[in-house]
Amino acid sequence: MIRMEKLNKFYGSFHAVKDLTLNVPRGEVFCFLGPNGAGKTTTLKMLTGLLRPSSGRAWIGGIDVVENPLEAKKRMAYIPDTPFLYDRLTATEFFTFIGTLYGLSRETIDEEFERSFSFFGLLEHRASLVKDLSHGLRQRLVYAASFLHKPDVLFIDEPLIGLDPHTIRAIKSLLREKAKAGMTIFLTTHILSLAEDVADRIGIILNGKLIALGTLDEIKSTSGTSGDLEEVFLELTENGAP
Repeated sequence: MIRMEKLNKFYGSFHAVKDLTLNVPRGEVFCFLGPNGAGKTTTLKMLTGLLRPSSGRAWIGGIDVVENPLEAKKRMAYIPDTPFLYDRLTATEFFTFIGTLYGLSRETIDEEFERSFSFFGLLEHRASLVKDLSHGLRQRLVYAASFLHKPDVLFIDEPLIGLDPHTIRAIKSLLREKAKAGMTIFLTTHILSLAEDVADRIGIILNGKLIALGTLDEIKSTSGTSGDLEEVFLELTENGAP
């Protein structure tokens, strides 16, 4: 569902992502880990069409992200670490606006509104302006809007920022549920316990280069580290690829 072939990104002389080749199948929760500045967000932006690769190619559901950006974007949703929302819209208006962007009927939007706002605890805030919502409520609204068009692929950069423990539990369950139903989820996080909880496979990037890939057990075996993911991650990112 997600395919990358020798993706590279340069910022001047700085090589941010180096020959990244990776495939993520339908229905997989893939966690992309790395220290700050390793190339995680740059990779996400290339996959979602926000940055053009310096070289290499990327496909979403077989659609080339550079050659057919609109078709690729119809298949995906992207939740950045700092989402942009329209502050002067109400929560309901923002949700409806996102639905119309994807060409959904008003009937479909209304049906999804009741279900989604109920799940995310937003019903009592439906008439609130986005600017008046707390950070956590804004994050919930972003999740609700992102699932509205039923994307095949969901990209998330730091999925649990600003969420309370109850919402965190709900999001973890929802991600597993969506993957089980066939959605492909590609997320980055510094919360390694989240990766342990939800990831089918993990990729670790360092200085723009993929240095580890596989299930947690496979990465442990390759690295020669028997501890938890934190120990494995620290060992690999301090010493580089085994």
